[in-house]
Amino acid sequence: MGEESAENQARIEEARRRALEVEAQAERAASNSLTGESGEEAVRQSGLIYGALIAIAVVMVQGFLEAPSENASARISVIAFSVAIPLLAALVLVNRQETFRRRRTPAVSVTITQTVAQGAALVGLVAGFWHIYWIAGVVFLAAAFVGLFVHGSGWWRLEREQAGS
Repeated sequence: MGEESAENQARIEEARRRALEVEAQAERAASNSLTGESGEEAVRQSGLIYGALIAIAVVMVQGFLEAPSENASARISVIAFSVAIPLLAALVLVNRQETFRRRRTPAVSVTITQTVAQGAALVGLVAGFWHIYWIAGVVFLAAAFVGLFVHGSGWWRLEREQAGS
């Protein structure tokens, strides 16, 4: 009898563990849903960012293709853009799928790719401006951080006001 009770207890514990896992998966799926305007807008903004970074990268790389340079900042810029462009293109495709499915992907690889692609694009831009004139590179980097702050604080304020009304 004691052995049977221990087996039943183990089954109950296993069922509880599975139920918690299913509940956690359901919560993750719900948090990735694009319900409401703010979720859809986040996906639209991501697509805009990816496309704009690709366009800027292509324009900047053209100058380096026409007049190759042995300058370190020029090489850094080209290498960074060679990383950023294909990753950003892949993110554009993921973004289209997210729009179609009306939910964000929970894939960790996408989050990592977003960070790497946007970071590489930033490095490419800073190095490109640095190649032209080093002060321009520093100013661009500072302005990029200010822009990120303005976007973040503006978004946060608008979302907080929307939630409060």
